[in-house]
Amino acid sequence: MAQRVVVTLSDDIDGGEAAETVAFGLDGKSYEIDLNQANAKKLRKALAPYLHAGRKQSRASAAGKPGKAFKHTAVTPDPAAVRAWARSHKMEVPARGRIPKKVYEAFEAAN
Repeated sequence: MAQRVVVTLSDDIDGGEAAETVAFGLDGKSYEIDLNQANAKKLRKALAPYLHAGRKQSRASAAGKPGKAFKHTAVTPDPAAVRAWARSHKMEVPARGRIPKKVYEAFEAAN
């Protein structure tokens, strides 16, 4: 016995039959909506000025978590050098992991 499964998309705006699923994002969240051709065209027309004025997100930041779209451009000192300096100045610093901000600040002030 064979079975046939048919999936029918319903337009999320007017309830009729949908022609496509449109994916879009806003405020770091991704959305999908099933639309017929007319409603998909309306959505694209409404978003067109914003798409034209906006810039595409790089693949690296698109793959990251929301809120991680910035790039750290400051040149920071070598963590090994900061750890060695902190130990030589009797400061507590973990052997591994994040170095406390106060240690970096003291290192920067001394150098």
